[in-house]
Amino acid sequence: MMKRFALAAAIVLGLSTPSFAGDISVENVWARASAGMARAGAAFLTIKNTGEADKLVSAKANISKKVELHTHIHDNGVMKMRQVENVAVNNGMTMLQPGGDHIMFMGLNEGLKEGTSFPLTLVFEKAGEINVEVMVKAAGAMGASNGNMKHNMKKMQ
Repeated sequence: MMKRFALAAAIVLGLSTPSFAGDISVENVWARASAGMARAGAAFLTIKNTGEADKLVSAKANISKKVELHTHIHDNGVMKMRQVENVAVNNGMTMLQPGGDHIMFMGLNEGLKEGTSFPLTLVFEKAGEINVEVMVKAAGAMGASNGNMKHNMKKMQ
């Protein structure tokens, strides 16, 4: 138990220092723990852009067979999830959140366990690749537990 707490503390402390790729920063990166035998999962995050408009064009992770950008749409009173080609990242803040835009993991290699984390690479049209660490929250979580927590990122060379 103590070992697990120390690891979690090290991850949180190590991810608290913000870094940027150009004018893009990413914060509050999280996913929900898998429920039962779920074969899919989703990640949510906040993108801050202090410069020109950009687009999130894809994401990469080794936790599933496929990683796609998705959104929810209302169709005749029914919420439906659909894949999208990109997510606009205009000047200001763009939130990927439950019930809206998100990153979908399809064909999970194993369930997402609360208290663990995994790496995710975000690919932007202009800013390039940014690596973040996804913290797995409880299965019913609706948001990041600490609104001020920033995750360590670095632009890929």
